[in-house]
Amino acid sequence: MPVIMLPTLLPFLLFAFVASITPGPTNILVLSNSARYGVRAALPIVIGACAGAAGLVLVVGTGLGHSLLALPYAQVLMSWVGIGWMSWLSWKIYSSPVNPINASDERRLGMIGAAGLQLINPKTWMMALAVISVFSIGALDTNQRIVWLSLTFFLVSIPCMTCWALMGAGSARLLRTPLAMRRFNRSMAVLLLASAWLSLLAHH
Repeated sequence: MPVIMLPTLLPFLLFAFVASITPGPTNILVLSNSARYGVRAALPIVIGACAGAAGLVLVVGTGLGHSLLALPYAQVLMSWVGIGWMSWLSWKIYSSPVNPINASDERRLGMIGAAGLQLINPKTWMMALAVISVFSIGALDTNQRIVWLSLTFFLVSIPCMTCWALMGAGSARLLRTPLAMRRFNRSMAVLLLASAWLSLLAHH
């Protein structure tokens, strides 16, 4: 018997697609990094972010996440830490130089940073809790289903996030002048800041 029954799998695939493809802080960071550094440089962010989100589903599903959220003010504290970090990233993007960018620029987020971002991203926590509360109900072996849901989410989110990287790379040809690059950086910074704060307001 399949671990994830078909009536559950199809809605979950749709949920995972929508959760991954819709704009959010991580998507905007992938878009921005791809436009500035290229698709290859953005791929570690894509993989790290998708692995981090899938890992969070696994952690929440095994009960560790529920235990953490049961602590007084833990969710509020994590949300504000995430908002603070993303606000800082927004400022870095907003104030980044418009000169040609060194490929080894150390301010790029990277795989580990992207994975860590998911741990303090309110949108990712709410997504993980939705996965557990909606799609794991009724399973004979809940932990086994959680593992498969996490893996499925990872496999669905990779191409979705890659689409954002490709969009960023496609827009790079429009950023050949310092003015265009400055406008792009500041637009991405504002979008990142807005998405971070809106994700917080939507869940409080």
